[in-house]
Amino acid sequence: MKFVDEARISVKAGDGGRGCLAFLREKYRPHGGPSGGDGGNGGDVVVRADPGLTTLLDFRFQRHLEAERGEHGRGKEQTGAAGASRVVRVPIGTRIIDVESDTLVADLARADAEIVVAHGGRGGRGNARFKTPTNRAPRRTEPGLPGEARELRLELRLLADVGLVGYPNAGKSTLIAAVSAARPRIADYPFTTLVPNLGVARVDDDAIVIADIPGLIEGAHRGLGLGTRFLRHVSRTAVLVHLIDLAAEEDPLAAYRAVNHELAAFDAELAAKPQIVVATKLDVTEARERFASVTPRFAELGIELHGISAVSRAGVAALMKHIAAAVRRARRERRAVEETDAAASDRNAASTFAPEPS
Repeated sequence: MKFVDEARISVKAGDGGRGCLAFLREKYRPHGGPSGGDGGNGGDVVVRADPGLTTLLDFRFQRHLEAERGEHGRGKEQTGAAGASRVVRVPIGTRIIDVESDTLVADLARADAEIVVAHGGRGGRGNARFKTPTNRAPRRTEPGLPGEARELRLELRLLADVGLVGYPNAGKSTLIAAVSAARPRIADYPFTTLVPNLGVARVDDDAIVIADIPGLIEGAHRGLGLGTRFLRHVSRTAVLVHLIDLAAEEDPLAAYRAVNHELAAFDAELAAKPQIVVATKLDVTEARERFASVTPRFAELGIELHGISAVSRAGVAALMKHIAAAVRRARRERRAVEETDAAASDRNAASTFAPEPS
């Protein structure tokens, strides 16, 4: 399946049905009076997060989405049926942005989360609603109101615990293939990875979702290489694992700083996430020799440098335990923040509805 993480769609809610102009004419009721019913309300357009979807590919072929209009009112005060809502299913992690105002409408980060992005028009009133003691035969009706129409941009941001970052050919795809069932394309040339890959690694009783994105190069924030298009896929992660190829980098510290500069240029909050720095390809003699010399340089900056060989699996188990501990710590911190926010919300609600002292 082709991976598509951006799409632009137009949505149109259903129009309301018009009110009916009718008068009751039945045997034995010569003065039946007005009997025009109301029009039905138009259907809404609802966007819902579906855990069974992983891409926005469907919206490449279906860009215009419309809900049903409400039925018109009928005689004998029959109200028209309401139009059916249109439910648009998107992957979990989809952000919805209004194109006209360039504002965030919703961030559907949970399964089955949903939002109404276009409200249906209200049905018009029939002439039976305008009957008064002084106007017993009104001929007034209302047309149905039009449904909302919007242009929306959908952006998919993958949900993962760990994001792998680094230069092209740093060994990100090899690592995710070594610790999970993911099978990304691996080759000895840059930009082998062209789309993000997800893998699930199990460490003891923990399941850790890892995102592997295409490599960064210096100047990526200006559009060089594959640019920073895919960095948003690691913006939700709790921990970044920064891989450095010691077999190729003569100055690993400069490579580390260059990648972090690109992260900061894209999003300062992303660059501030906890990082685990990993030296890769220690199965190569030059890399092993360089690892011994660069470890003290990273230590001077307060950075612990982990060494692995994803090919021989040397150091991978110890690294995964370190990653799992960092993920557990981040999850505890996130839960603490959520509990604090929930408690504050409950206090605000209690103070809002508290009776005033007499």
